[in-house]
Amino acid sequence: MEPGVEELMPRLLPVDDCDLAEDFDPTVPPRTPQEYLKRVQIEAARCPDVVVAQIDPKKLKKKQTVNISISGCQPAPEGFSPTLKWQQQQVANFSAIRQSLNKHRNHWRSQHLDSNVTMPKSEDEEGWKKFCLGERVYSEIDALSDNENLGIDYMKVGFPPLLSIVSRMNQATVTSVLEYLISWFGEKKFTPELGRWLYALLACLEKPLLPEAHSLIRQLARRCSEVRLLEENKNEEQISALNLIICLVSRYFDQRDLADEPP
Repeated sequence: MEPGVEELMPRLLPVDDCDLAEDFDPTVPPRTPQEYLKRVQIEAARCPDVVVAQIDPKKLKKKQTVNISISGCQPAPEGFSPTLKWQQQQVANFSAIRQSLNKHRNHWRSQHLDSNVTMPKSEDEEGWKKFCLGERVYSEIDALSDNENLGIDYMKVGFPPLLSIVSRMNQATVTSVLEYLISWFGEKKFTPELGRWLYALLACLEKPLLPEAHSLIRQLARRCSEVRLLEENKNEEQISALNLIICLVSRYFDQRDLADEPP
């Protein structure tokens, strides 16, 4: 080791010069402690002073940017801000639903699913989006054909969040599906199918929240506030659904800085 380098990196195990056999070969396994230490010195001397990692840029293209917002929710459109009494009632109803779900979870989990219900694997993002929203919403098809109106095709309109379905989802799956739907909602419009599933997944989310779930529901509330503000037709039913989600995130899950202030 060079003297200048040793000033910055002093030897922890100083090694004195030692007599080695004439046939010493540093490429073969050491036979004595002296040969081992000598081999370490030789390998250290061969290391470059600067090492540059070879990074494939293609592997960084997907999800390399994370946008984190610490701002609160956008205020409700004028005339659509929910009252405190309404928010308190929604929290009470939601709490009762969660208690009932927890109490009867084992019963609903034991119920047989219909033959046409095949739940995707937890990591199957596209599969869950189609399962929850249906191909019609997922593919943004405006209308059903006459033949499709003759009966319900859940592959096209999405499976509702039946208790027999959500009771089979563990917390990892609940969080994953919630993430998939929030990601989809980040670029798409709000639909009744989406609203039903978001409500059901929130009802299945256990407290205290894990950090990932905490971040997800805050992201969801902010997105709801953006969508209701941009709602052109001011659809009262849709704004009420968005108000409900914001209410549950802020007041039931204790994210009070995101709450709607009563008018």
